[in-house]
Parts: sequence; structure tokens; C-alpha cells
Amino acid sequence: MARNDDAQRLLELYKKHGDTSARDRLIMTYAPLAKYIVYKKVRSLPSHCDREDLISCALEALIKSIDRYEPQRGTTLEQFAWTRIHGAVIDELRRQDWAPRNLRRWERDLQTARENFTGIYGRQPSEDELAASVGVSVVELRDRQREIAASEITSLNSMVLTAEAAIERIDTLASANRETDPEYQGAMSEAKAKFRRAFAGLSEREREIAVLMYVKNMTLREIGQILGVSESRVCQIHGQLKHRLREALRRDADLFREVA
Repeated sequence: MARNDDAQRLLELYKKHGDTSARDRLIMTYAPLAKYIVYKKVRSLPSHCDREDLISCALEALIKSIDRYEPQRGTTLEQFAWTRIHGAVIDELRRQDWAPRNLRRWERDLQTARENFTGIYGRQPSEDELAASVGVSVVELRDRQREIAASEITSLNSMVLTAEAAIERIDTLASANRETDPEYQGAMSEAKAKFRRAFAGLSEREREIAVLMYVKNMTLREIGQILGVSESRVCQIHGQLKHRLREALRRDADLFREVA
């Protein structure tokens, strides 16, 4: 109740008097709600989904909720924000997922079959047993598993810390025979060049935030303290830079899938 009373007071200061500091305090008040909605879904998140991207998306939705909230509609700010944040997270999950929905259903069905078999027999099922559990042939099971594995695409523009330096994840991709495949190497070089050009097209502040977040693994709050801006401002800039990179690389999605 105390939070609701404080939030109502801050909301009035912002809506009636344009007090931006009250708005920032509202964002800080409800930031745990945004993060809770994301973490509530962590267990069901596929590996291709970036948790930090989802938290950033949730915080952006929170900010928009505060700006667009109209008390006269009869809902509380918390109810309104919950609905908008939850919807934004679901949309982001769908946007990030390049695999068709029927493949994701297959993935869930296989996982459920494995868990049920393990619960009954105390061990993992063999290929034959798993195929029988979901009613397909072993050949079809293998085909589905290959498709699922291929769909688990990790962000190529994220950064990885090694003992020597920070490098793009695209540089860590390994394969048994691709080093000698000139066609693959050409595609890899082209993908790197396109990403670097897209990254160079960001503003200096956007590049700085990207390095602090993805190379140094800092949180939005820590970055805000370093740059002297609010966490909500860092969140907004982060959302902008992601959007600009996606737009710059949208036409090259097939290329990045080829080298993934």
C-alpha cells in the first residue's frame, strides 16, 4: 500500500506539474515489476533469447506506460504497466525467434516426452524410445532435432570476453571443416564487415553504451552512473541503438543465418 500511495503522489507531480524527477522515481519504483515479469519467464526462455534485451524491452514498456497512463480509465498504474510490459515481452520473444511456431511446438513436445520418460524410468530415453513417445520415426525425429538445433541462433553482434580481449561472438563460431571452405569464409568476412559498418553508424553515446553493456557486462544502473544519466535514459538509448542495428542489418538476415 505504501508503494501505491507514493506512486500516486509521484504520478500527480509528473502529470500535473511535468516533474521529470518524479517520473524517474516512478520508473525506479516499478523497475522491479518489469524485471519480475521477465524473470518469471526465464525457465521457458529458449537459448536464443537474450535476457538483457528482454529486460531492456520491459523497461522501455514501463516508461511508455507511465507516459500514457490515464487514471480516469479506472485501472491502477501497476495494472496498466503490467499489461503493457507483459505484452511487450511476449512481442519481443516472438520477434527474436526466427523459427516457425510449429517447430517450437515440436521442441516443447520433445522436452515434455523426455521429462515424462525420465520421471517414469529414471533415465533419459533412447532415440527409439523418444521417437515412439512422440509418435514419429527415428528418421523424422532426427530431422526435427536438426531443425531445432539450427534454430538456436545466438546474437552475432554480442561481445564475448576472452583472456586476451573482447571479441564479437561471430569470431568464436567453430566448425570442423569450415576453415577450409572459401565460400563460408567469404560470407563470414562479409557479415563481419556489414556489422562493423552498422556499428560505426551509431552515435558515439550509443557505441559507448553498447561497449559498457556487452563488453564490460555492466547493468543499466551502473552505466547511468558512469555517464551521469538516469537508468531510464540508458534504457532508451539502448533501445534506440538496437533498433538502428536491426534496421541496418535487416536486409542481411539470410547472410547472418548462413554463417551462424
